[in-house]
Amino acid sequence: MAGSSHGHTPAAWTGVTISFIGFCISGVFMVAANPLGFWAGMGVVVLGGVVGAAMKAAGLGQKESAVPVPARTPVAQPVAAEATAS
Repeated sequence: MAGSSHGHTPAAWTGVTISFIGFCISGVFMVAANPLGFWAGMGVVVLGGVVGAAMKAAGLGQKESAVPVPARTPVAQPVAAEATAS
């Protein structure tokens, strides 16, 4: 993924950051046994996805590539040396 710059955009970083904050909020309220706070945190998680999608639609996401990125070919595994009985 590093070769294709997957996720290295302002839209991705913003969406993930907002969602992470929402997960933290939900986690705190889950431990505190407060269902309303938990669901408020989950709402923030959904908001992160909406903000990320809106930023991508506004042109801050990854540009569509005209040339597809080729898949990596698997590397041949080394053959294990057979133990020979002497």
